[in-house]
Amino acid sequence: MTHVFTSDLSIDEILLVEEVDFEPLELVLGSAYFNVGWQNAPWSQNMEMLEISRLMYTARITAISRLVQQAQAFGADGVVGMRLDIERHGNRAEFSAVGTAVRKRGGDGGKWHDAHGRPFTCDLSGSDFWALVRGGFRPVSLAHGVCVYHIAHRSFSQWLSGMGQNMEMQAFTQGMYDARELAMERMQEEATASGCDGIVNVKLHESAHGWDSHIVEMLAVGTSVARINDAAHETHEKPKLVLFARD
Repeated sequence: MTHVFTSDLSIDEILLVEEVDFEPLELVLGSAYFNVGWQNAPWSQNMEMLEISRLMYTARITAISRLVQQAQAFGADGVVGMRLDIERHGNRAEFSAVGTAVRKRGGDGGKWHDAHGRPFTCDLSGSDFWALVRGGFRPVSLAHGVCVYHIAHRSFSQWLSGMGQNMEMQAFTQGMYDARELAMERMQEEATASGCDGIVNVKLHESAHGWDSHIVEMLAVGTSVARINDAAHETHEKPKLVLFARD
């Protein structure tokens, strides 16, 4: 029986993926359902909630690993258009990774695997994937970093003195800086371990952690990429002058 592919890529994206000699195989999914526990934090202190950060990272890694396993089962060489989602239910949450598994035509798909021989993963759209490959780069892996951070509460006297005033809330400002830096640093460390040359399509997501407006989660996500060291690889044509003539 002929296999019918499934994909959440648009028609234009499918055509562009096909143009760089990849064929779509299947919409793949990995998920993990976790209970998110409680970690105490001093009321008046800015600090990372390290145990919760580790849990949020582990949950997403578990979902990504299951997506990769499913892609391998279909004989894929990579996953395009990945997205990481979270659906909260009180103190519990479902973490999911979704994307389209693709296979390289010509039997040389192994060259596109990561350092561990697994299919590449990326959150690039079909058009961005096409542009990256035509430009002489290949995706390696979807890298991410997480930081759950507690922002200090103001004392009653501080709250009273600032009531009704336009003023910077310095604890929040510093807390946001710290949380972003930690998330970005961890994403970069994960990407570096994959042996990449850089990270593209980086996004920063901020969300309240559910229990308290003073607890935020910073998520940094990007696609690590490496140069294609192949003299025969087709890249963009050299720029040329084009003149349009009008009647």
